[in-house]
Amino acid sequence: MPTAPQTTDELLQALQENDRRPYGRTRTVTAEELVEAAEQFEEPVPLVHALLELQEAYTYGSEPRKSPVVFARLLTLFDEQPDVFDGRLRHTLFWRFKWVANALLALPEIPLPSLRQWQTEMRDRYEKAGLGLQPCYGQAYQLAAHIGEDTALAFELWAGRPRTRLSDCEACEICERALYHLATGDDERALRVWEPVLAGKDSCQEEPARSISHALLPLLRTGAVERAVELHLAGYRACRRNPSMAGEIGRHLEFCALTGNEARGLELLAENRGLFDEVDSPREMLDFLTGVDVLLRRVEHLGHGELPAAGYAGRAWTVAGLRAEVGDRADDLAARFDTRNGTGAHGERRKARVERTPLLDALELTLRPRSLDDLTTATAPVAAPPTRTTTTTVPESIAEMILQARALGDQGHPDSPACWARLRTLAAARDYTHPDDPEVGPLVRLRADLLDDEANRAGDKDDFAVAQALYEEAAGLYEDAAAPGQAALAHACALLAAAEGVGDEAEAKAAALTAAHASIVALHEGTSGLAPVHEARLLRLRATTLGLRLQKSGNEEDVAPVFAEVDLLLDFATRHDVVGQISGGLLLRAGTHALSGDLPAAVTGVDDLLDRLKAHGPAWHMPRTLGLRGRLQLGLRDPEAAHASLAEGLRLAAAWPAAAVDTGRLHGDLAEVCMHLGRPDEALRHLTRSAELDLRHGSRTEAFCTYSNAAQLSLDMGRVEDCIALLDSLMAEPDVTAGELDDRLLAQLRLTRARALHAGEDLKAATAELVALAAESAGWDDDPGSHAMIAAEAAVLLGESGEFDRAREAVAQALAAHGQAPRYEQLSSCLRELARQRTQQQGEDGLADALAFLADAGRIAEEAREAEYEAQGRSLESALAYEHGRVNAYAGAYEDALAALEKALALIGEPGPEDDRAGEWAECVRFAGAVEGIYLERVAPALTRLGAAVSLLSALGRTAEAEPLTALASRLRDEE
Repeated sequence: MPTAPQTTDELLQALQENDRRPYGRTRTVTAEELVEAAEQFEEPVPLVHALLELQEAYTYGSEPRKSPVVFARLLTLFDEQPDVFDGRLRHTLFWRFKWVANALLALPEIPLPSLRQWQTEMRDRYEKAGLGLQPCYGQAYQLAAHIGEDTALAFELWAGRPRTRLSDCEACEICERALYHLATGDDERALRVWEPVLAGKDSCQEEPARSISHALLPLLRTGAVERAVELHLAGYRACRRNPSMAGEIGRHLEFCALTGNEARGLELLAENRGLFDEVDSPREMLDFLTGVDVLLRRVEHLGHGELPAAGYAGRAWTVAGLRAEVGDRADDLAARFDTRNGTGAHGERRKARVERTPLLDALELTLRPRSLDDLTTATAPVAAPPTRTTTTTVPESIAEMILQARALGDQGHPDSPACWARLRTLAAARDYTHPDDPEVGPLVRLRADLLDDEANRAGDKDDFAVAQALYEEAAGLYEDAAAPGQAALAHACALLAAAEGVGDEAEAKAAALTAAHASIVALHEGTSGLAPVHEARLLRLRATTLGLRLQKSGNEEDVAPVFAEVDLLLDFATRHDVVGQISGGLLLRAGTHALSGDLPAAVTGVDDLLDRLKAHGPAWHMPRTLGLRGRLQLGLRDPEAAHASLAEGLRLAAAWPAAAVDTGRLHGDLAEVCMHLGRPDEALRHLTRSAELDLRHGSRTEAFCTYSNAAQLSLDMGRVEDCIALLDSLMAEPDVTAGELDDRLLAQLRLTRARALHAGEDLKAATAELVALAAESAGWDDDPGSHAMIAAEAAVLLGESGEFDRAREAVAQALAAHGQAPRYEQLSSCLRELARQRTQQQGEDGLADALAFLADAGRIAEEAREAEYEAQGRSLESALAYEHGRVNAYAGAYEDALAALEKALALIGEPGPEDDRAGEWAECVRFAGAVEGIYLERVAPALTRLGAAVSLLSALGRTAEAEPLTALASRLRDEE
């Protein structure tokens, strides 16, 4: 707190500001400082408010030891100066007796007689104040449930009594009743009791998050799997990183462990690592640690005890090490509670939880399902691609392994990278001894091979500068090893990599590829004694270079040279029976037909190639070829055929390493086809699988772009929690947390997340994210348009939150950026929405500010008209006139509202048979009819207006648009 409040008004304002902060150390420390500031005033009321705020901060900040101390001060003030406490403060004081009871319950060092003494104190105070005793019986039941004795009688004495004003909220009482039935083993009855809370009908500070965490396993046991998944996503988001809900987080970790989602469990544990040090409540900590223990035991049981795990600060933990530490601490806490209570209830409950067996072997909780094997691959200290069972037998001797790797490489076999990965590991060992075998060649030759493989992988990731350098280094080593054919190939690959690395400007890149082709041809012609396999690869590089030039330039004159090079390749490869290059040449020919616009010829060529591959192989070329056919069929507007081709390609790709046959692209192409077929759920599955494959193989930017598309699609489909969970998972990736991801791509992910949070009715979190993003995007001098859009969205959410001063500041930023890069529709929509919010929230008092927003929107519309800008949706002028009508109606200026709506109707014009404005026109008529007939009480003209509109819409066959007008007319007649 920068400066202490000097007046009681300043203190009360500071308390209100602190109340808006999330629970945690910042809020708690500020509350402590405000209590000190309140003590300087003679008036006791500010001190009472400050102490209440401090107790709340301790309670929901998981510091139960301090809450009773603060309450003792409040109780003393009440006893000494009861008149200071008005009706509201008195109600709050008696309500918080229950907070103290729960705080004492959570501390095993508080003796059991002291707990009972406090309950007696609470009962005596309630009786003396003439208050109902149901809350006291509720506390007695909670103590009995905690101890594990006499719960049936305590439950009946509490649950059978009528509620009072000081009873726990209905959501909390529902949870307690459900937990009672759950403890008796009646899952179905517990879930029936829970239903109003799980459905969101009853809620409070802790609910439904608390109930959800307890209901997850009963839902699974009763077969409500989809409901459990849905509630896990929503419930976890409501409690994550919250120290006062550490127990709930522990139960979500347990849910992950028992449904085959151990990898997600470790991810969530990492997100909540701070709880190990932030939770001061032993009861919450016991619940949290037991959930962690269940998760870690499961991971260790599956053979992954060596995986890193997020645990206590100060050291690096493995799963096995943290599991032992957590188990000891949780056992100690359970024993302390049981010693205090004189029962074994906590030890028995903990034992039952850690001994549970999985309820499901696998359950897809998020759009990004991951396994422990994925985590093992991600943390492995090897630069090689993920291992896979190959189709080739691994030789025993190193010499045979080297020869096999070279042979597979010459064939372009998908198992070649795995062979080189094994050899890289062996050759790096200190005790490596190179075979003395003339056929294998010297060590420098192997070094060149390994560099060549590394360059191939860099090129696959579009890291062309690295690839070029590695190819050049490999070429030098090949020359030292007297291997001119391989040296020529490496030089040629370096030339192509250098050309591909030349910017995105089409003319410059085409020129670079032209030069590279000429150099490769010269290199080819200047190298003698080439083996057929090497010469065929050089011819393939020549054709590929010209194919890339055509792809970049799109020039018709660049087509014939590609076909000429492909003909040379096919002639040579056919004469020397280089099977892989025959297939590659035919694929290049089909692709060139496609680039030249002759899709039917391309499809015919692909079909011929598929027939050849079925007869002669190589089999691993089938998936890519089917992928090309699928893309061509989609281009010919046959999505059903495209889906069949791509699905078959994906089926065949399963037999080979994903990177070698481009499985990720097959998934991506299938996602596009599925959208054309109206199958968004299937498209979403393919998008996420494509992204995860890219992520595993190091193409991280492409992966995040695809995941961004998947997140947007899930949001568009209304799968809000799926969208948020996916984005939260991505935000935890190492390159995101380290700030290595492209800032604009990260901004897009955050923007989608903010929109999803808003759609999920988390206005506070959505607003905070958008405001932060708007502040960051203000520095995007190269992209003011994006800043204008983000600032405008932030302004709308600030307005929805009632913070119109901050909304006006955000709008000013948006307007300034709009001046540099116009965003007419976004700014107009923002200003109209702010105007609506102002009058909807403040009525007539907000009209002047609302009209100021609309005046700005009018200037935007004028600018758009002068720039001859055509809106994609509604006309800016008609939308503005409609908003004038709505704003004036909210403010009670009904004559002005009707005049504005008449103007809007004139601007829209009556719809015609093929007019897409029918919906906008009908809504404007409805609103005008409501203003005229209901608020201005001119029923007859309103009915005439509505009747004419219904007749017109009915004649156009627009019955859906006519229905609201018919309903309004019926209402007006009934009221008349």
